[in-house]
Amino acid sequence: MADTGHMTTTDYLMNIALIALVILQIRGHKVTRARLVFPLVATVFAAAQFLHAIPTAGNDLVLVIGFASVGAALGAGAGLMTTVRRDGASAFAKAGLVAAVLWVVGIGARMSFALWVGHGGQAAVARFSALHHITSGAAWGAAFVLMAMAEVASRTGVLYLKTRRTGAVIERGGLLRSPAAA
Repeated sequence: MADTGHMTTTDYLMNIALIALVILQIRGHKVTRARLVFPLVATVFAAAQFLHAIPTAGNDLVLVIGFASVGAALGAGAGLMTTVRRDGASAFAKAGLVAAVLWVVGIGARMSFALWVGHGGQAAVARFSALHHITSGAAWGAAFVLMAMAEVASRTGVLYLKTRRTGAVIERGGLLRSPAAA
């Protein structure tokens, strides 16, 4: 969503994958390095595909910082609403309903905006942008990309801190299966 154009198949697939993560989080999982690092790496990779610059003209930076702040709040809230308990030497994390809702709100907001703009909302966004001195569609794209990055980073950071507070060891391990005993 580098500008406010139509969503691509890749956009849909990425958002579906992010929503699928919620299902895995509700089921619960062992906290491993891979489970903490993978969402960050995947988000940075996706952001690199869409984010090439952060517009700063007019109120573009205000929009970008505002959306990134919302993303950080949603991610931190999702992390805080995820229980992390010690399970032997390692930790087990399980997202609750509120955590899942916060995660889906962030993803849903981005998808809804893109769908709305692509199906008739572009004129309204243009009017809003002109009224509030947002200079381009690139500002909207950057705002949403940084919102997603902040959401993932803050959630991961909270889970990391909660895991460390349990005294558990964050083991090396896979994403889909339990890590092998070290």
